[in-house]
Amino acid sequence: MNDVLAELTKMLAERRVSGSADSSYVAQLHSKGLNKILEKVGEECTETLLAAKDAETSGDKDNLIYETADLWFHSMVMLSHLDTDIQAVLDELGRRMGLSGLEEKASRN
Repeated sequence: MNDVLAELTKMLAERRVSGSADSSYVAQLHSKGLNKILEKVGEECTETLLAAKDAETSGDKDNLIYETADLWFHSMVMLSHLDTDIQAVLDELGRRMGLSGLEEKASRN
């Protein structure tokens, strides 16, 4: 699973630095700036939430998987735009392993 994330991270970095907005969706997003990227993350978040509600009713999870992939992708574009390595997010998730969710949340206060 991490191979996919590693390849995607590499591609996002390359497109951010040397991609052409004429031929790359990622480069186009970067050229439009953070607000456009955040707009896409918000849009994909809403579509994921709606797909989850539909999946609960219908039992069909195909659209939920599709929309979640879009949300993850656009979130990774956002991290790339802010020069933040996906490994930092994975490290944070790893740090939380073995912690009670309630304990982790309480530690934020």
